[in-house]
Amino acid sequence: MVSPRRLVRDPIVLLVAATVAVSVFFLIWPEVDIAVSRLFYRPGAGFVLASDPLFIALRRSNTIAMLTVVAAVLASLAVKISRPDRPSLIPPRASLFLVSTLILGPGILVNAILKQYWGRPRPVMVDLFGGSAPYVDVWQITDYCARNCSFVAGEASSAVWLTGLALVVPRRWRLATALVTGIYALLASLNRIVFGGHFLSDVMLAWCLTLLVMAVVHRLVYGEPPSPLSDARLDAALAAVGRALGRGRGGER
Repeated sequence: MVSPRRLVRDPIVLLVAATVAVSVFFLIWPEVDIAVSRLFYRPGAGFVLASDPLFIALRRSNTIAMLTVVAAVLASLAVKISRPDRPSLIPPRASLFLVSTLILGPGILVNAILKQYWGRPRPVMVDLFGGSAPYVDVWQITDYCARNCSFVAGEASSAVWLTGLALVVPRRWRLATALVTGIYALLASLNRIVFGGHFLSDVMLAWCLTLLVMAVVHRLVYGEPPSPLSDARLDAALAAVGRALGRGRGGER
């Protein structure tokens, strides 16, 4: 039986509690959402910082950072398969963790489900900020937005996903990696509020949900992994794939 003290320190439990707490907070005080977005809105001009080159560059860097990590993982897998007798450049469990959390968190949960079907209008679409739709509370499903809507923030989700690097790099680099990726995730996420693309609640819930997915997957992969998910077994499996492909190419010749 898990002790209460251990339970309250469990990252998964804490992130579930944080998700509930953030949701309840914005359901009770939605005016906080509106007040934060209003800081960056100028009547008659809109969200003027959305055209600032610095903020535009920051937004683009989010995609670049995400693709860089994905490219590094794919390159490591390609090298391992092409040279199966050599160890993986990136530990296989790290590759599994990064790819699976990106797919499950920012990919499926945030973009494919919540943003696609919840229909929450973005700040730029809301009548308080020059649009025609009403402000909609968190978790309320509406048809004011047809696709790629405000709830929750996709780019904030992919930005906070980058903090997962701190969980897989060598121990001596973890604190520095956590600080750099954490500060970057904060700036890139708040940038979406500056643009009028998302409310503060969209950003905070994107963080909570993405980190929750990461915590669950990390528990499965690193906490008490079954033997097939050990680095040695995964490395051997990749090597077997590489050798099989090599024999196939040899047979074709």
